Amino acid sequence: MLEFTVRRLTALAATLVVAALIVFLVMEVLPGDPAEVMLGLNAQPDTLAALRAQMGLDRPAPERFISWILAFLSGDLGISYTYDVPVSELIGERMVVTLPLALMAILFSTLIALPSGVLSAMFRGRPADTIIMGIAQLGVAVPNFWFAILLILLFAVTLGWTSAGGFPGFEDGILPALGSLLLPAIALALPQAAILARVTRSSVIDVLGEDYIRTARAKGLPGGTVIWRHAVRNALAAPLTIMGLQFSFLLAGTVIIENVFYLPGLGRLMFQAIAQRDLIVVKDIVVLLVAIVITVNFIVDILYAWADPRLRQGGGNV
Repeated sequence: MLEFTVRRLTALAATLVVAALIVFLVMEVLPGDPAEVMLGLNAQPDTLAALRAQMGLDRPAPERFISWILAFLSGDLGISYTYDVPVSELIGERMVVTLPLALMAILFSTLIALPSGVLSAMFRGRPADTIIMGIAQLGVAVPNFWFAILLILLFAVTLGWTSAGGFPGFEDGILPALGSLLLPAIALALPQAAILARVTRSSVIDVLGEDYIRTARAKGLPGGTVIWRHAVRNALAAPLTIMGLQFSFLLAGTVIIENVFYLPGLGRLMFQAIAQRDLIVVKDIVVLLVAIVITVNFIVDILYAWADPRLRQGGGNV
């Protein structure tokens, strides 16, 4: 287990460095000069040169990459070109919105998808199965920003039950803050729930065909016991894998949803940073998201290896 963990940690570190290099190179080839954005098009050349030197933009690209990645690993994310405050401070303020939003979304996705997938498998080929899978297909096909607009039109504009956007902040109370995240979380969760329900259905159907399920039924166990105690429990591996992967999609999806609902989260910060050519903020946020995603996948891999020793002996391919 120790050898497996070390291998996965090595792969995690290598993935993070490669991802950081790709992000850096992409930022390098993008058009536009952050110094020009900050000073305007009428800035004098010597002023631009002085600002580029102050920002370190006049140094060779390899030197800037190494200094940036070393500073990132030490926790120093640099100073925002636009806001003139530490990037870590900006990310911390916005993460207070984005993290609860992503957690609420994955909670809603799980609560919707797992029962739906199991019921669909139990009634395979029947009208209930057709209806559930039809709704799931619709959920997969429709983008989450469309769901967001429909939710706003229904619950904010038509019914007037909630505001169309904005975030009051946790200092005004936890319930109002979480309430403002309810519709965005649902908009994020629905497409992911549709995918997860389809995976759960397939996984449960596969398990229902196993010999030990037939044995359990032959012993006279009630159908509910066979399904929920034996089949569902052993069919959770695939849905758990999808849930781990979905966390990254949910974090990435906040870029759109936070702009639709005007939430001051990490996604909206990145959107503004791209528009303002605040490259240090963009790079730090993207690499931070990559680090979160591969850390979640690392935890899932370790849990799999702990549950199934064959994975530890097979080169760590989970």
